[in-house]
Amino acid sequence: RAFTAEYKLAIVAEYENAPNGEKGAILRREGLYSSHVIEWTRAREAGRLGGGPAESAAPATRGRRSAEQIELERLRRQNEKLISDLAKTRMALDIMGKAHALLEELSESTDEDRPPTRS
Repeated sequence: RAFTAEYKLAIVAEYENAPNGEKGAILRREGLYSSHVIEWTRAREAGRLGGGPAESAAPATRGRRSAEQIELERLRRQNEKLISDLAKTRMALDIMGKAHALLEELSESTDEDRPPTRS
């Protein structure tokens, strides 16, 4: 079925203003699913709820935007991972430096604690 933009807006408004117990009655009366209302609400919020050729052109534009958004999200995740790895590496180097200093100090203290040997 095809729905006009006016119909979609009217149903979304009626659904949002209905008390929780009556929302299902609206869906049954109109023969709709809650997914219809969710999709139409998102479209309204994004400014895409309109009729005619604008709707048919939207998926192509959204597809290109989606590819860019997917790439951007992938790069953000990669950047976060690299930042995390860098922090771990810096922490490991700090620990290694402290361990080296401790071992050096222990080595010097054992040299000083040795009793003199008799020759």
